[in-house]
Amino acid sequence: MAPRGDPARAEVLARIRTALGTPGGGAGGDPPAAEVPRGYRAGAGLETAVRRCGPAGVAQAVREALAERGARRVVVPPGLGLEAAGLDGVTLLAGDGLSPGALDAADGVITTAAVAIAETGTIILDGGPGQGRRALSLVPDYHLCILDAGQIVGIVPQALGRLDHHRPGTWISGPSATSDIELDRVQGVHGPRTLEVILVGP
Repeated sequence: MAPRGDPARAEVLARIRTALGTPGGGAGGDPPAAEVPRGYRAGAGLETAVRRCGPAGVAQAVREALAERGARRVVVPPGLGLEAAGLDGVTLLAGDGLSPGALDAADGVITTAAVAIAETGTIILDGGPGQGRRALSLVPDYHLCILDAGQIVGIVPQALGRLDHHRPGTWISGPSATSDIELDRVQGVHGPRTLEVILVGP
């Protein structure tokens, strides 16, 4: 260990003090360290990603969500049950058999989910009725998910207990996003840029 009077030790400690902005720093008259910029985002920038309604209000909530989004051509999987909802001005496209190009050209997709996790904000699709094949929730730019309040569990182990592990699972915890090598955040690379949930409860 270097003795207390060692000049190298004194210089190292002075530089540390300078970097930390503590008194006694600035060996050799070095200027204080520049403040680290803090211009990164501190929030998601979304007013809300969840709409709430009662069982009788699902069709109206879907109409409002699609109208605000400007969605006119929307993909729906088998078993969703929205065909009789009276979505004026909206064309519902059957999800089975649509090519990736046709899915990409649609304004969005509406699905249900198998289960959701409150702690992580995750919805899980397993291809069951009203959910469709995996491509439906990965290709369109907008995903509207209708979720019953009874499908929400608290933590991940509870969700695992409700899932059929023989079915393919898609776990979604918000809009798709990734960062390139320079840490520039890009949304919608491998999934929708916008995820919205209609929470149906009493």
